[in-house]
Amino acid sequence: MEEKIKELLNELFAQWSGSKAEVFSELPPSGSNRRYFRISGGACSAIGVYNADQKENRAFIGFTQSLKQAGIRVPEIYATDDAYGIYLQQDLGDETLFSMLVRERAANNGEFTPQIKDMYRKVIDALVDIQVKGSASINFDLCYPRRAFDRQSMMWDLQYFKYYFLKLAHIQFDEQLLENDFDTLIDYLLEVEHDYFMYRDFQSRNIMINQGMPWFIDYQGGRYGALQYDLASLLYDAKADIPNDVRRELLDYYLERLTTGGSDQFVMHYYAYVLIRILQAMGAYGYRGFFERKTHFLRSIPFALANLKDLIDNHLPSITVPELLRVLNGICESEELRSIGNSTRLKVRVCSFSYRHGIPVDNSGNGGGFVFDCRALPNPGKYEQYKQFTGRDQEVIDFFEREMDSMKPFIEATRQLVRQSVEKYISRGFTNLAVNFGCTGGQHRSVYCAEQMAQWLRSNYDVDVEVKHWEQR
Repeated sequence: MEEKIKELLNELFAQWSGSKAEVFSELPPSGSNRRYFRISGGACSAIGVYNADQKENRAFIGFTQSLKQAGIRVPEIYATDDAYGIYLQQDLGDETLFSMLVRERAANNGEFTPQIKDMYRKVIDALVDIQVKGSASINFDLCYPRRAFDRQSMMWDLQYFKYYFLKLAHIQFDEQLLENDFDTLIDYLLEVEHDYFMYRDFQSRNIMINQGMPWFIDYQGGRYGALQYDLASLLYDAKADIPNDVRRELLDYYLERLTTGGSDQFVMHYYAYVLIRILQAMGAYGYRGFFERKTHFLRSIPFALANLKDLIDNHLPSITVPELLRVLNGICESEELRSIGNSTRLKVRVCSFSYRHGIPVDNSGNGGGFVFDCRALPNPGKYEQYKQFTGRDQEVIDFFEREMDSMKPFIEATRQLVRQSVEKYISRGFTNLAVNFGCTGGQHRSVYCAEQMAQWLRSNYDVDVEVKHWEQR
């Protein structure tokens, strides 16, 4: 089956582009069963997708066409083959809102910088358009598995939380009392209008940054729903760890942009939607982490608990749900859950170096890792105008962008090799991996490749990334 998927996607790429695929690499897995591949050849590049769920494919492709007509930045669909569950979509690069957030905060002592806030405002501008303009253009008959985020959908999410988080985390609860509280919460959620297009998974990893603007992917679960849900998904995205004062500022900005309904009514129910979104996410963390043993999902749990604690202390909806509240307080007080995943977090140390001074020593005690020789790549150091720059400077970056025929296959090949180790290391609880890039002087090629690797890792994996350029100390 593996080779068949690759063969079919290569054929579809050749039919669409008129060129043979020269680079074919699988992208890191997400929280779904869909598989993504970056395919390039000639002057063309695309993301190939394989998904055996035909209804989900039809929803994504149909929603894409509708959202694009409404002026929303979503990827082009280049070609489809419904019989095999494959299609090609626009390659929007590797940078997500999450990776931008991580990079900017790492460079600014954890600060939520004006640049990050500006990008979030652009995202919110687009969200309002998705919800309002999208509602007018979407074919809701394509919605799958439900046409609306209705009582049934909400109960599915709450049962998901109950069985995949509470049960697997060994949290005690009275099942009947908890079911009664679920019904009370759902009654309250359904008091607001819910006939807008709800994206369903509107979070930082599903928002790509391309040419300074946000683009949107993974909305195949969209359906009718309330406005509050997607904003809650964005601002209470666990790993984004948005400060509370910034959340309030962005909530106010959203309300300014929104022209429907009163702000008091919106906010009153907003935090109830924050609650159900957090519970749904925790169900996912439990299923993927406790059940499937994908430890990187477990690392989101402490962030979700911090959000839940703030919600209980400051924004709890004015409804009577005593058993649910007892359970949530128990979760927040669990030392085991607050510290879960910390001991097995993978650290990837990415280095550039000069072969004149030798390969960097791995002091972690792990040994091994990767050493990639960049000396066969085009060398800007041969030209006088680049000698004072490094691989982090825009002038050198532009040089390599013009040399993608040589650079891109090398970058993709290194990612494929590193990907296998990163995923295996995460699953087995390893804590250190070294990835080194060497060139003659350690200034241009190795630096550029190391920076590209670090950015890709931050965009696609829940790992700590440390970058060291040995010739630039």
